[in-house]
Amino acid sequence: MSDRDPLSEIERAFDVLGDQFGVAAGTVPTDVIDDGDSFVVRADLPGYDSDDIDVQLAEGRTLTISADRTEEGEVSDGSFVQRERRRQSVSRAVSLPEPVTESETAASYEDGVLTVTLPKATDDESGTDIPVN
Repeated sequence: MSDRDPLSEIERAFDVLGDQFGVAAGTVPTDVIDDGDSFVVRADLPGYDSDDIDVQLAEGRTLTISADRTEEGEVSDGSFVQRERRRQSVSRAVSLPEPVTESETAASYEDGVLTVTLPKATDDESGTDIPVN
């Protein structure tokens, strides 16, 4: 019997590919778009539910996106039982080039893509939590 763990080898291959293409494991691929009056941040979070996602804005300029999920599975075949648990967490902090109006921010999650709209502000405000619909 071999001591090789094929899942670990696959994860290591993804890490190598991510390093080559500039996407580190455990981070969230993100686009930041300047839409004139607002910034639109789109983040790829496939496989998560909206309840798994936390979006926060600090000091009107730093958007933090984090997601956490746990999966459990059990397979039974005669006397052999296999039980697996997996927990996955990702996060990303995005510094915005200008302050935004926190009270007018909005977030939605559809088809694995989180979209956060942040209207630009003229004055600094304190941090707030942004609910995800």
